[in-house]
Amino acid sequence: MADTGYRKALELLQACTCSYGFLASPVKRANYRRVWARDGVILGLAALMSGDEDLAHTFRRTLETLARYQGRHGEIPSNVDPEADRTSYGGTTGRVDADLWFVIGCGQYWQATGDEAFLEAVSPTLERVQFLLGAWEFNNRGLLYVPLTGDWADEYLQNGYVLYDQLLYLRAQWELARIHREMHGSADHPLEERMARLRHFIRANYWFFDGETEPPADAYHEILWEKGREAACFCHGRHWLPFFSPSGYGYRFDAFANILASLTGVADDAQREAVDDYVSNLLPADMPLVPAFHPVITPRDEEWEDLQMTFSYAFKNQPYEYQNGGLWPMLSGFYVADLARRGRSEQAQRILAAIDQASALPMDGEPWSFPEYVHGRELTAGGNRFQGWSAAGAVIAHHAVAGQPVFR
Repeated sequence: MADTGYRKALELLQACTCSYGFLASPVKRANYRRVWARDGVILGLAALMSGDEDLAHTFRRTLETLARYQGRHGEIPSNVDPEADRTSYGGTTGRVDADLWFVIGCGQYWQATGDEAFLEAVSPTLERVQFLLGAWEFNNRGLLYVPLTGDWADEYLQNGYVLYDQLLYLRAQWELARIHREMHGSADHPLEERMARLRHFIRANYWFFDGETEPPADAYHEILWEKGREAACFCHGRHWLPFFSPSGYGYRFDAFANILASLTGVADDAQREAVDDYVSNLLPADMPLVPAFHPVITPRDEEWEDLQMTFSYAFKNQPYEYQNGGLWPMLSGFYVADLARRGRSEQAQRILAAIDQASALPMDGEPWSFPEYVHGRELTAGGNRFQGWSAAGAVIAHHAVAGQPVFR
């Protein structure tokens, strides 16, 4: 199964290639046959880990296409259809994480290939993105403000200072600092100071310790911190909190954010172990994949009415589906990368096997469907089939257990 799973995943990555870069999926459905910033970079990270030169070149074309369609304010497209000359910067709101993934992708591609010509060509694009991201802090206090549906959780209820985006912002700043050192032969001290401040902000404002009663020195807002500590008391010391906004804190477990907290080095060992313990109780025994968010929002919950109104074309977030408790091979691939990096080989291998098991699920009568997600209770394939970043999650996981890091 492992050999077949890797081979099938690599074949799907190759099927997602076109002259403009990586498509989200080769299936002719909705917007999937487009070059997406978020999907394209995740496919690109898998391509770099695979060592396939053609896939690495496709990653470069992906980044070049996104740069070519950069908006007038510096925004990177959410997705592009170059053949129809159609560009989307988001749906009901823009996609903040498209810019963040783009910066990370440029840094990772250059680091892996040493392609100085690419770096020189993309530098003006990166400068405009960096300026725009600073503007999106709004109050110039270090954290990005993300509107509802403004990132990958585009049909879920997160907004404000979303942890997932702050962690990507930290990684993007790290890439920009490394690029600056390469191009100028010296450190960008103001940027590196901002990175250090952002890391402190994240650690102080998104993790509450048991028994903690006084706000830390880096509390973003003392009254808001106190409201969050009281409202989310059952999360203290268990996992990172997903967001806060002027109206208070969210408390549900955000898998991508918790995984990135470890991969970016923000989490310490005790926090990683606490998150591992929490995740271990969420994984289905028969197919241990990571759910996007937990607990699931059901019709009995007060958030249900708002969730039902948050969709682009059709409501997809029934309980245990899509982002509402659906199990994601892509997220699980990143979790395997984190576990393997920390020497948790047994857990990493177990989840890798589940990723291959999910990849092999049938859809429309065909096996090896590489579904977008898996139903959290029924363990059936859901969403779009032949999803590129599901294949990327498998490739990332396979190389991670062999000792390769997902981020260089």
